[in-house]
Amino acid sequence: MDVVWTYLSTDAYWGTWRTREQITTQVAVSWRVVGAYHRATGAQVGFARALSDGIAIAYLADVFVLESARGQGLGKALVRTMIDDGPGARFRWMLHTRDAHTLYQSFGFAAPDETYMDRPSKF
Repeated sequence: MDVVWTYLSTDAYWGTWRTREQITTQVAVSWRVVGAYHRATGAQVGFARALSDGIAIAYLADVFVLESARGQGLGKALVRTMIDDGPGARFRWMLHTRDAHTLYQSFGFAAPDETYMDRPSKF
């Protein structure tokens, strides 16, 4: 949790407002959590979590790769592991992003259609 907390509380534009306790709770109640680790040292370098009903829909959240480990395909590996290689491979997946559209488009994510509505956060 130290790496997750440090990144999400300092570098994540989408959630620096959360407390450590809130992030710990979010991770604990997540449907699925995936981490990426440096082979030689075992140090955590990436993370993703998902919320789901476990049957049909899932929301991908808090995906990150530390800057020191970027450019090696870890972001793609995290997303692939989460959405294609696990129990949610047939689900409808949702997410929000400001800067990683190209990454997610490569996995089939697209702008919402006329059936999708979103209520923005009040933060």
